[in-house]
Amino acid sequence: MNHPMGRRPFLRSAAGFLALPALDLFAENRPRQTKAPAKRMVFLSFGWGVTEESWYPDITKPGDAYKMPTGLAPLERHRQDFSIVQGLWHKYSLFNDAGHSGSTFWLTGANRFAQPGVSFANTISVDQVAAQEFGKHTRFDSIQINGGGNVNGDGHGPGLSMSWDSKGKPLGGQNHPVQLYRHLFSGSEIPLEQVQQRLSEKRSVLDTMMGNAKQLEKKLGHTDKDKLDEYFESIRKLENRIAKEEAWLDVPRPKAPISEPKVNNGRELVEATYDLMVLAMQTDSTRIMTFRQPVQSLLNSENIAVGGHDISHYHGNSEKMHASKQRDLVQSELLAGFIDRLKKTKEADGSSLFDHLSLVYGSNLRTSHSVDNCPTLVAGGASGIKLGHNHVMENETPLNNLWLSLLNQLDIRTKKHGDSTGVLEKIMA
Repeated sequence: MNHPMGRRPFLRSAAGFLALPALDLFAENRPRQTKAPAKRMVFLSFGWGVTEESWYPDITKPGDAYKMPTGLAPLERHRQDFSIVQGLWHKYSLFNDAGHSGSTFWLTGANRFAQPGVSFANTISVDQVAAQEFGKHTRFDSIQINGGGNVNGDGHGPGLSMSWDSKGKPLGGQNHPVQLYRHLFSGSEIPLEQVQQRLSEKRSVLDTMMGNAKQLEKKLGHTDKDKLDEYFESIRKLENRIAKEEAWLDVPRPKAPISEPKVNNGRELVEATYDLMVLAMQTDSTRIMTFRQPVQSLLNSENIAVGGHDISHYHGNSEKMHASKQRDLVQSELLAGFIDRLKKTKEADGSSLFDHLSLVYGSNLRTSHSVDNCPTLVAGGASGIKLGHNHVMENETPLNNLWLSLLNQLDIRTKKHGDSTGVLEKIMA
């Protein structure tokens, strides 16, 4: 019986065959197996919309031969690696006062009045749908970055978050690059045994709380039971968080490759955050991130005197329009720099982070109080979108159709997200 050296060899004896272990000697002629790089998903949202006259490509020139609009000019060097998708919107934005609620419903498309008698409701955001799967493999299920938390000045909305859980509750995040840096790289100085003891005590307290609540449940009416269900859900989340912390206790955090960032203004905040997002992906600390970007502090750092809200109402005012165009250029410059970093950062197989990333940059608001044709830029090799194109959808195509398409491209097989009506097949590669 002949066994080629490329397969597991045997030693022959009079008594029969003895299988040898898989020695490196016998693997020399076999191609080495390299673990496929992880896929990742990032959403970057900005408030107050864009300058529609200079940000969008000509809607009558779809395809890959479009003229780059001046608002996106800094991205010209990445032309083949991103696409603009026009004609998308959230139909409930008209009723949600979403013109001044930017990121609150951007990733959900929910109707805030969907629950009778409740003035505000939301649903799960697309990043958290992805995090339910991707978070199984990383220390952090997802990372939310809030860019300073200046909601009014930055044009974001209630909830102070882009990310919403399965119950429509906002997820907290890191409000400054220093917080994000410490979240990624600063482990606890408390001895491991003490951390384990504290987690055990937390679990014991939760068990007691759950037991007492179960006893109380038997005495409650329908309305109170609904409230108690919410309470149970919050306890389950804490239990899951404790379980995750326990699972990663003996895995040291990655060593910080850079020193703690020093940030003095809005532009530096965005640049430092982009750097840290690259490191979060490079160290595989998480595979899902959202960044609710600052606007007002960015304007201040660029000496743009017009406020963020006034900029969005630039129509008929040359000073405001000029400021709006300046803002677009600065934001595009920063995004181009982020893509540079992603392309330069290599995976183990020689490909780049960008090759395995699904990246979306945009807003729930077009301009002023207009919520149709949401500014939407999609980039990255994992997006599955035909890149280098000006894609023009039928007007008022659900933005959730894009979110559904991106999920499916990441092998998260979801039939529906929000008010989606199907995937955007005609723009998929």
